[in-house]
Amino acid sequence: MDELPVIVAGAGPVGLAAAAELLERGLEPVVLERGERAGAAVAEWHHVRLFSSWSELVDPAAARLLEPTGWTRPDAAAYPTGREWADAYLRPLAAALGDRVRFGAEVIGVARRGRDRIVDSGREGEPFSVHFRTAGGEERALAKAVIDASGTWPTPNPLGGEGLPAIGERAAADRISYRVPDLAAERARYAGKHVVVAGSGHSALTALTALAGLGDAGTRISWVLRRGGIGHTFGGGEADQLPARGALGLRAKEAVDAGLVTVVTGFRTEAIEHTGGSIALVSADGHRIEAVDEVIALTGFRPELSWLSEIRLELDPTLQAPVALAPLVDPNVHSCGTVYPHGAKELSHPEQNFYLAGMKSYGRAPTFLAQTGYEQVRSIAAALAGDHEAAARVELIMAETGVCGGAGLFDEAEPAAGGCCGAPEPELLTLSAPRAAGS
Repeated sequence: MDELPVIVAGAGPVGLAAAAELLERGLEPVVLERGERAGAAVAEWHHVRLFSSWSELVDPAAARLLEPTGWTRPDAAAYPTGREWADAYLRPLAAALGDRVRFGAEVIGVARRGRDRIVDSGREGEPFSVHFRTAGGEERALAKAVIDASGTWPTPNPLGGEGLPAIGERAAADRISYRVPDLAAERARYAGKHVVVAGSGHSALTALTALAGLGDAGTRISWVLRRGGIGHTFGGGEADQLPARGALGLRAKEAVDAGLVTVVTGFRTEAIEHTGGSIALVSADGHRIEAVDEVIALTGFRPELSWLSEIRLELDPTLQAPVALAPLVDPNVHSCGTVYPHGAKELSHPEQNFYLAGMKSYGRAPTFLAQTGYEQVRSIAAALAGDHEAAARVELIMAETGVCGGAGLFDEAEPAAGGCCGAPEPELLTLSAPRAAGS
């Protein structure tokens, strides 16, 4: 199997970093990306600005691959938008990798060649069989290892408070968005309307601060929290070691204090009812939010695992993250600044040489930084190359930013939707009222 490539699912920041790390180790990567360009998911929030700076958003091996191409490294202290991250880094990186990146190729299944998940005999001696769909039909490729860096962006959590869509949620799909709005393109959808924002994480704070700028258009904003109070939702403010993240919390607090946002706590949506020309949200205890025009549900993301049904994964039953990683990313205990770097050991599964990396490795935990993903794939590449000492070594040191998290932050074990550090934020210039992470 030595002549076979390592297949990487996803040409986002972590998937492309994995390819660069593998190439530097003398391993041949093949990246399969269902979108038509690098950073396809990032492109969907092109209008928002990260609260990680460029110094934290470029993988070291990727930079070394890019430098001979004449690539200009962005200002390390600047904070890019999603569009800038893709244009100035992700797409040049994909171009430097050349035909190792295949676009329009959606991975739809992974197995061991000739073996389903229940067969033990000869299993580890067989390569992986990766099935993917292209415009021309279904194809299969063999690999000696697989890194799933496909992320969680396509699978947002529903509005319903049970982890399932609320009764009537699907029927009201035309009034519900699961993304931070791009008000430059969608102003008419929200201006002058009663808009409900659901969620307690930084994506929700981002949406609130953006919508608060529509106050002069008569927009009403209701902020729905499942937890019993606001608590530490606004974060650490000026004490936050990610300054842009702290500033976001402060702006959201200003909007609430100014009366631009009505806060509704302890509300778990059980049903959505159509009432004339609007909808009503009904909670599990019978409370109602009436005359709602639009809902922005920012309640986090979850991994899509169905196409890994023939792979022997060992996942935590609560978070759906690798069992060795789950205690390190439990949102009831950790913020992104107290999730310490980890690698191949914590990301391994009973299926040898198969790894989840990037945001998908965190399962339903929200606290993810791009730097953490880069450290993951550096370690995985070292392990696959047989350099187990380097795989076990921690090469990333991050300042603690625990002001946004820690024990007791998430009342009733409700993770902060969008992530402590992963949620994109609007460009400051777009706001007139009182900024994924990294991935």
